[in-house]
Amino acid sequence: MADGIEASADVITGGLIGRTLERDAGAAHTADDHPTHCLNCGTQLIGSHCHACGQAGHVHRTAGAIIHDIAHGVFHFEGKIWRTLPMLIRRPGDLTRRYVDGQRASFVSPLALFLFTVFLMFAIVANLPGWSFGGGDFLKSGLSGGMVETRDKIAAERIKAQTQVADYRRRLNKERREQQPDAGRVAALEKRLADAQETVRDLGAAERLLPAPGAAEELSPRGAGESWLEAKIRHARENPTLLFYKLKTSAYKFSWALIPLSIPFLWLLFPFSRRFGLYDHAVFTTYSLTFMSLLTIVLAILGAMGVQSWALITAAVVIAPIHIYKQMKGTYGLARASALIRTSILVLLIMSVIVPAFAMLLLYLGLA
Repeated sequence: MADGIEASADVITGGLIGRTLERDAGAAHTADDHPTHCLNCGTQLIGSHCHACGQAGHVHRTAGAIIHDIAHGVFHFEGKIWRTLPMLIRRPGDLTRRYVDGQRASFVSPLALFLFTVFLMFAIVANLPGWSFGGGDFLKSGLSGGMVETRDKIAAERIKAQTQVADYRRRLNKERREQQPDAGRVAALEKRLADAQETVRDLGAAERLLPAPGAAEELSPRGAGESWLEAKIRHARENPTLLFYKLKTSAYKFSWALIPLSIPFLWLLFPFSRRFGLYDHAVFTTYSLTFMSLLTIVLAILGAMGVQSWALITAAVVIAPIHIYKQMKGTYGLARASALIRTSILVLLIMSVIVPAFAMLLLYLGLA
């Protein structure tokens, strides 16, 4: 119940932040009894909004208006969301180029949309089944950790396999003692017996490969002489739940760090270009990250609905690069070959540099 309330709060907070960042340009309100002068600066009104300060002429003063503002900020973005999202999905390059070229009132700003989708993503994904690490027990060492649990499971499977071996032997011997043994049944039992014996051998070998109880503690001495990093890792192993809580909160609080991390590498694809500046790259990066957040939400929900993991991975591997290619081609006006080459380089940089750097940042914040 508490997790659901926290998730709802995250969504509302993200919407309000996005609504705060998104200006009222291009917005329209319908209301009765407009005042003749702006209630904010006193300028005479000549339309629904003050031409001096931009405030709406009609100001709500009811409790229901608060609920309306929250719903408006979370779901509506002054109606521009319904123009922005379809273009972000189908024509991301056109959206980015039009926004950079000055069509700001027609679309939700990339930063406002990014903040909202990131809050939405973490609020949804963090509360879906299957998106956890088992409480982080695998970080624990010794008798309280996942190593002992793994050893116990292997031992239980080995005992189960040994029971099957004894059962198959009994049934095979019984069949062979028959006056007219069934050759097909004998062959099937021999095959099952051989498989069960091989399973017993494999599980026994796996047990021998696991470290003995207490070995993990001996390999990581505590107390004086340990470095800062060793001390933090030891604390994380002792309380993995706290570590994952810190990682989760840091992930959405510092998700904006992906933007400055990505811009320099995007600039490297157009070095010393006078046509495209850092602002172009920033808008490209922010809209692209917004789409990836939406893609993550959709794949997470499909996974919770029972879609196979291989299908989700395939969709992510195929859709993400295609979207980057379309956005790259449309934003920078590239030919197909040039856009394909730059997309390949950017995807390689994302997987080998940007994502690992962000993961290291989160790990540092979780251990700090």
